[in-house]
Formats: sequence, C-alpha cells, structure tokens
Amino acid sequence: MISNSCRYGIRALIYIASKQAGTGMIGLKLISKDLKLPAPYLAKILQQLAKRKILFSTKGPNGGFSLLKDPKKITLLDIVKTIDGDDVFTNCLVHNTSCTCVDKQKDPCPLHEDYAGVRTDLIEVFEKNSIHDIVKKAGKAEKLFI
Repeated sequence: MISNSCRYGIRALIYIASKQAGTGMIGLKLISKDLKLPAPYLAKILQQLAKRKILFSTKGPNGGFSLLKDPKKITLLDIVKTIDGDDVFTNCLVHNTSCTCVDKQKDPCPLHEDYAGVRTDLIEVFEKNSIHDIVKKAGKAEKLFI
C-alpha cells in the first residue's frame, strides 16, 4: 500500500527517535549502515522530511539528521503524506482516478464498498500511531532493526 521510500522513511524516523535522546545529530552513513539501506536513496527521503520540517539536517563532518518535531507529534499519516502523498487514501484501486466518493459523476468500481472501509481503517491506524508510540511499543531499539 505504501512505497518502499515511505517504509524507509518510517524506519529511519523510528531509528533516529530511538537513538537521539539528547545525543544530537545522527549521520547518514550510520543510519544507512544500521538499517541496511543505500545512503544516496535514504538521503533523498530524509531531505523530503527535512523540507517538511519533520527532520533537521546539517551538512559537514558533524552533520546528520535529528528530529525537528516532537516524536509524539509525528504520526505515520504525516510521513505517508509527506513521502507518498495522499493518493493511497483517495485513489480508486481499479481505476487510475480519485475515488468515486470524490467524483459523484462516476459509477463506483467493483471494489469500492470493500475498500472504503479498509481505507478508513488505514487512515485511523496511521493517524493514531506516532513515532514515539512505535518506539515505546517496541521496547528495545534492537528489536526494531532486525
């Protein structure tokens, strides 16, 4: 449902939140190595999050990334909308357009009724889970990155 870029962004934010605790900036190379993600690809994702004021980033030898917002206020929905947009919440599964809820001119697709409930549930899950919640639920950081 969400892109790999979005999943990587979520993982990176969880990683940063679990490691940060007053330690300042966390370097891209360390995040990339520990999460086993390609650094150039991850850098682009993290820059998107920095542009949206979720992360703070600095360049240079002591540079890296840190959370700009309180992890309690960063929801999965914020991350998905930042990286993937809100198409997953508005587009039809069958047609390459917005859901018929938005466009009353069209007949509903064959999966509309089934997917409408799933979509609502998905939005609710993404809205109610923050980065802080996920780190807290996981307990030890090591469990998050296996």
